[in-house]
Amino acid sequence: MCEHEIERKVALITSGNSDTEQSFVHTDHLDRDLETSYQTRERALNAAIVQANISESFEEHLGIFDAFYADDLEVSSETQEEVIRGKARVRALLCNFLIPLHIMAEIGGLQVSIRQIAMPGDAAGETHSEWTLDLVGVSGRTCTLSWRALRKWNGSRVVYEHHYEHQQSGGPLTMADLSFDATKPADCALEE
Repeated sequence: MCEHEIERKVALITSGNSDTEQSFVHTDHLDRDLETSYQTRERALNAAIVQANISESFEEHLGIFDAFYADDLEVSSETQEEVIRGKARVRALLCNFLIPLHIMAEIGGLQVSIRQIAMPGDAAGETHSEWTLDLVGVSGRTCTLSWRALRKWNGSRVVYEHHYEHQQSGGPLTMADLSFDATKPADCALEE
């Protein structure tokens, strides 16, 4: 999916309220408007992630990342000691996750679904959500990963994301759970 299509999707989800638009508001509405703005962007980000189809493209997910995350992004996790700093470093890690997942879904028959539930937050500019990723192999075996995410926003961009309360049910899927059988003929017709 090209960058223009991703921007169009984001505009549809946010009702055209992008970070490049300028608006003038009275100062007494500023706090309420900022709160509404990052909550709107949070909903748009989560909807875009849930609606993106990893079996069709990993690039759409990278476009979503590029559209919503700040260059000075910091990402942490309760399972990692190191805080990852910088959009380029986080993007590289995201690629290392998304590309194999895309290949397993597109070629190996892995079914991938993701769900998100918003959770109440305590501080302005902060959002919380609960995520569930279901992976179902062609064998019928499943692996479900769940975690919670805390995001801090600066204007229309995520500047900090922390993942916590990681859980996994079902064991890891193996090659036997995918359909990479090279002895089967490819499902394409030759034109003469």
